Amino acid sequence: MSSSGSASVARGSPDGRSSRRIRIPRMQTLDSLRAYPNFRLLWVGDFCSNNALWLQMLTAGWLVRSLTENSPYSTFLVVTVGGMAMLPGLIMAPIAGTLGDRMDRRKLIIGIQSFMAVFSFLFAVLVGQQLVSHYHVYMYVFLGGICLSITQTNRMALIANTVPRESMANAFATNVLTIPGTRMIGPFIGGILITTLGFFWNFTLESLLYLGTVIAYLPMKTPYVERRTAPKDVSFIADLVAGFVYVWRDKRVLLYITILGFVPNTILEPVMFLLPVFTSEVLRSGADVGGYLVAINGLGGLLMAFLIASFGFIFPKGKIILVAAIVSSVFILLFAYAALLPLAMLLIMLFAPSQTAFRTATVTLQTLIAPDEMRSRVMSLQRYSMGGVVIFSLVVGWFAEVTSVSIALMAMGIIGLVVGLLFWVFGNQIRELDA
Repeated sequence: MSSSGSASVARGSPDGRSSRRIRIPRMQTLDSLRAYPNFRLLWVGDFCSNNALWLQMLTAGWLVRSLTENSPYSTFLVVTVGGMAMLPGLIMAPIAGTLGDRMDRRKLIIGIQSFMAVFSFLFAVLVGQQLVSHYHVYMYVFLGGICLSITQTNRMALIANTVPRESMANAFATNVLTIPGTRMIGPFIGGILITTLGFFWNFTLESLLYLGTVIAYLPMKTPYVERRTAPKDVSFIADLVAGFVYVWRDKRVLLYITILGFVPNTILEPVMFLLPVFTSEVLRSGADVGGYLVAINGLGGLLMAFLIASFGFIFPKGKIILVAAIVSSVFILLFAYAALLPLAMLLIMLFAPSQTAFRTATVTLQTLIAPDEMRSRVMSLQRYSMGGVVIFSLVVGWFAEVTSVSIALMAMGIIGLVVGLLFWVFGNQIRELDA
């Protein structure tokens, strides 16, 4: 996409013998949404799904905080409940990818989201009747995480089935608008609902959002599905193994990108789970301010996603993900001791664009490199770094408990910075990658 969607202007000598071409990016923000009706439906469905995800993360953290406020382990429990949504990815990632490459991705997602719509509403009723403990919240988030492992991987792979190859990069960047945008909207509304009406309405709204995804996906078509070349009688296990062989033998750089993804997805992601504790202990505020922090973080990511969707990737995507991993870590270091609300909001907002740039460039590279019959399995690699967040969250939660939330954040920033710099020095295969 670094070369698409741009105009060229020639500059040279009057006789026209030599010229140097300068690329001027063209605004292309809504190109994919305008041109492809099926992508519009997918975009709406993903908007609903991502709103449900961020709403669940905010609500689960504050519900556990409320249920365990008199426990000496409250901080630890709050941090780890956020990671529980990502834990199933460690086991489910290759299974989810193989399912998506063997089945109709659209029907698979409709089935899973229908289940979550019912499950979320039933849990809302239990919460409203005050019949839950923090153990039930953990089970709810964990089961939701299993469903998320399947749907998130295949929702990304499905983008390439709704637009032609030349529009994939723009479509991915446009779809990323649904992630920071919903991080801004869902928690903002959720924080207000918790403060004014209670937790029941948050889980009810989450259920309605899953239903919205189903409604959007039902009329959607997938005209750009590529025919599977592998024999139809290949077993599930054989397909599962084939995915690992493809990444290890044919496209090793995809493995390196996955390892680098541990910086934003594992090492730095617990900052979002620590926000309820940071808000309470450092900023001395409640759930409404916690919602504002998540919302302003979403705004920062939304602005970056808008820029990418509008102008594409000006620099090689490989170099972008390396720089983004380093910059993300620096902002967490600065955020660790931001005791003033305006400063904390500014830093958590600036943190988001680097995360968004990393993830958008990564999924675009994965999509362009992998053939459609391998795409879900390649996309599922991200779930390993995301699934690892729960293990790291346990360590971070314990460390924040025995030291402080600020020291824990500082340690996360230092680790992420060191790993990012090592990849910058030794990651030659990634640096110039721009599929």
